[in-house]
Amino acid sequence: MKGKVSQRGLEMPASPIRRLAGAARAAERRGITVYKLNIGQPDVPTPPQAFEALRDIDRKVLEYSPSEGLESLRVKLAEYYGRCGLDIRPDEIIVTAGGSEAVLFAFMACLDPGDEIIVPEPAYANYMAFAISAGAHIVPVTTTIETGFRLPDVSEFERLITPRTKGILICNPNNPTGYIYTRAELEAIADVAARHGLFLFSDEVYREFCYSDEPFVSVMSLDGVRENAVLIDSVSKRYNECGIRIGALVSRDPEVRANVMKFCQARLSPPLLGQIVAEASVDTPEEYMRNVYGEYLARRDFLIERLNRIPGCHSPMPMGAFYTIASLPVDDADEFCRWCLEEFSYRGATVFMAPASGFYSDRRLGRNQVRIAYVHEIPYLAAALDTLEAALHEYGS
Repeated sequence: MKGKVSQRGLEMPASPIRRLAGAARAAERRGITVYKLNIGQPDVPTPPQAFEALRDIDRKVLEYSPSEGLESLRVKLAEYYGRCGLDIRPDEIIVTAGGSEAVLFAFMACLDPGDEIIVPEPAYANYMAFAISAGAHIVPVTTTIETGFRLPDVSEFERLITPRTKGILICNPNNPTGYIYTRAELEAIADVAARHGLFLFSDEVYREFCYSDEPFVSVMSLDGVRENAVLIDSVSKRYNECGIRIGALVSRDPEVRANVMKFCQARLSPPLLGQIVAEASVDTPEEYMRNVYGEYLARRDFLIERLNRIPGCHSPMPMGAFYTIASLPVDDADEFCRWCLEEFSYRGATVFMAPASGFYSDRRLGRNQVRIAYVHEIPYLAAALDTLEAALHEYGS
């Protein structure tokens, strides 16, 4: 008799970012160029000191690291946070296998099966997967493309609080919308979290990419939620080294850290080589960071202007990160994205995008939307958008 797979696995959503990867590879095997706008994999070179650190390894054994991460890396990260105006000690930092593991361990350490967590949507799709892994339920606060994904009044958050609510999760700057929370919005959310005794999880991996004149505000700088705030961070996007899988969880609450450490010990240790690279990367010169920032700003401006010239397409101006949600003149973006990869080509090329329905808990939302990552050079983006325009013209006819 065949074994029965878990209900948890059946409920786990496929990633909207990677779900069509097989179709993209099949298109490439047919000789079609695939412009990849689906995933936040930057083409910006990793800082040279990261590779130098790899070449200079003089260990005779590639050993386990401490479960909380190398102390030298945690010291470096604390120095980085200090430069960001945040008072965070090395012992308040736990190194994880990417920001994804930090989110998962935060949920596992703070939420019980059946607990609820309030999340503005559209949201990074893997939050839903991590909540399912922890047995928790995401309760969405829906934002709309018509308002530029601006948050509704904080009363909408308060209205959703039940006896099972344990936390609020925000992503700032936001993936997938590029929205940046104002200080007033953050203070209002922090006030709700403090008054109701909720955790305030804040994914801030894109803090270096804010295109607003207003300074970035971290929840770790807010009064009233010092014990409630849990920071999710990563070096993947900051230093263009997604493959090293190094992130961090930061909490000032010793009980939260003690709980997280049990899960860290169960998985033994974060990647040693990745930590060595990350530690060297923290000293990346400011000139590198300024150049990367300027490059993304130029890519954003080009993408939004060109995208909004395509008949029937609309994207608000994202103010952070390197993603945008765009509406297309189609009824079903999931089907359109599949069709692009399996049935369409224009001058030997097609385009790979992430259907936005996967960034909502209610899959009936975002049906005519896609997430686009502007992580490639402008000529690449230009060719991709020409291809998208041709695809929409053929699909519509």
